[in-house]
Amino acid sequence: MRTTRLSIDRERCIGAGMCALTAPEVFDQDPDDGRVLLLHAEPPTAHRTAAQMAIGVCPSGAITLQEPEPSGC
Repeated sequence: MRTTRLSIDRERCIGAGMCALTAPEVFDQDPDDGRVLLLHAEPPTAHRTAAQMAIGVCPSGAITLQEPEPSGC
């Protein structure tokens, strides 16, 4: 069974830090360049809402979410 999966584009990231502020259990900032670091590509259920909110507040759109495809019968 596939779970929700996050991916980041560090080249697109501008280092605003909104992701790390919104979902610190899922994202961090690189101490060298300030860009996003993904701590959990498949966040636990308890952190998925915060991760989705972080996607929405990212000013550069550097975070994407891949939802699992529904299984057929």
